[in-house]
Amino acid sequence: MIDGKKIVVVLPAYNASKTLKITYNEIDFSIVDDVILVDDRSSDETVDVGEKLGIKHIVVHEQNKGYGGNQKTCYNTALEIGADIVIMLHPDYQYTPKLIPSMCHLLANGLYHVVLGSRILGKGALKGGMPMIKYISNRFLTFIENILLEAKLSEYHTGYRAFSKEVLKNINYNANSDNFVFDNQMLAQIWYAGYDIAEITCPTKYFDDASSISMKNSTIYALGVLKTAFQYRMQKWGLIKNKIFQHK
Repeated sequence: MIDGKKIVVVLPAYNASKTLKITYNEIDFSIVDDVILVDDRSSDETVDVGEKLGIKHIVVHEQNKGYGGNQKTCYNTALEIGADIVIMLHPDYQYTPKLIPSMCHLLANGLYHVVLGSRILGKGALKGGMPMIKYISNRFLTFIENILLEAKLSEYHTGYRAFSKEVLKNINYNANSDNFVFDNQMLAQIWYAGYDIAEITCPTKYFDDASSISMKNSTIYALGVLKTAFQYRMQKWGLIKNKIFQHK
């Protein structure tokens, strides 16, 4: 806990057996109260590894629900067990858990309601091995989003995020896609609801066992990102009413 606030780390997992242990072992349990592992119907020993590590809250999907569907379970479960601060951390060890204390302090003291670990701030992305095509796509999509959302983030595509309970209770994330664009829809919802977002520099690692999406899924994601940004702008102009921007 920090200042009496319960801190919960959620791990949306799919075939993460090779990296789950090293990720879990870097979590700072002097402040983290609980860990939730949500397994999205993995074909490896992810659940067995989680049980051996002593993770108390393990949820196993009976069928694969997708990246967004996995996160919905993560956040719903975190709220059910009384989380005040929720950190979404990929268990593939692409992002270091060592940033959790810094992210949590920004939320616990009330400065922000959302904190992102940005790979683009500094030189973390390319230095960590991000493929050039992904880097260029990241920069292009972020540029368009900042214009349409009238915001200023270094990137919208990081998978390392921390949220206050208030944000998760107020935005309608359960109405979002079950696919990868879920992440982007969440940020659009957060901006639309009027919350501020902080970013901290985050080193990243690209290696064989780290998760990665295919070119096909990357293209679908990019189109979904642009669609979400345009939906946000049209909602702001009063031209449409999209359920993802409605409060719970």
